[in-house]
Amino acid sequence: MDQWLALHKIPLGAWIKSGVDQLKTAQWFFDTVTSVLQFFISSLTNLLLWLPPEVIVLCFAAAAYYIHRSWKLTVFVVLAFALIMDLGYWKDTMQTLSLMTWATVVSMAIGVPLGIAMAHHKTLNSIMRPVLDLMQTIPTFVYLIPTLILFGIGVVPGLISTVVFAIPAPVRLTHLGVSSVPVHLLEAGEAFGATKSQQLWKVELPYAAPTIMAGITQCIMLSLSMVVIAALVGADGLGKPVVRAFNTVNPVMGFEAGLCIVLLAIVLDRVCRQATRKPR
Repeated sequence: MDQWLALHKIPLGAWIKSGVDQLKTAQWFFDTVTSVLQFFISSLTNLLLWLPPEVIVLCFAAAAYYIHRSWKLTVFVVLAFALIMDLGYWKDTMQTLSLMTWATVVSMAIGVPLGIAMAHHKTLNSIMRPVLDLMQTIPTFVYLIPTLILFGIGVVPGLISTVVFAIPAPVRLTHLGVSSVPVHLLEAGEAFGATKSQQLWKVELPYAAPTIMAGITQCIMLSLSMVVIAALVGADGLGKPVVRAFNTVNPVMGFEAGLCIVLLAIVLDRVCRQATRKPR
């Protein structure tokens, strides 16, 4: 049986190769996308590097105190960034922050509307659920190869791969938030003569806002977990020293760069988490 199946192998590889070759015929499109994304990422990176580190630290500390009203968190934010600067990874941290910011923006811009559509259309939900499962379970290097072929070496394939890895979180959480709106709220909106658009903007989205905001935090964490993978295709940031430390078997560099990733993740998680809470 196994020999017969081996002799009658499904030409899946040939189909994939043919599909990639067809996409390469529109290389001008991927080159345009690469140039646009590279411009946005570089602009934000240059802005973050142009600003004095003290200004960025002050902005994060002010945001932490304003949102959380906690001087302990504010002190932690300052100390975390001070340690990153002391270790000499400020530039790499800003490059990672830029990549992570755009990955989160793109993921939310695609994921939120898609999650809303899935909540309103059962057929689309049935189609997208296995696709999202595939995106979350397939090894990262599998879709890193075609993105590398189509977008070239640099930060853009790293961004695309990060978006593919992170986007299921906002899609699922948005779908969960919108689909869990109580029926009596929807009926109250209909009783007042609300249209479908008004139901969405004035009933469903406000109720689902905490869950959708949780998707932002998940995007941030998932994006930060991809910095090392993105570095393998040429993306700048904290992933590069980690890869360099792995290649040179340098535990000191690997620990320091990894610690900076952890500190950045904790700061962003703590600062953004308060936004998911309802105001008192």
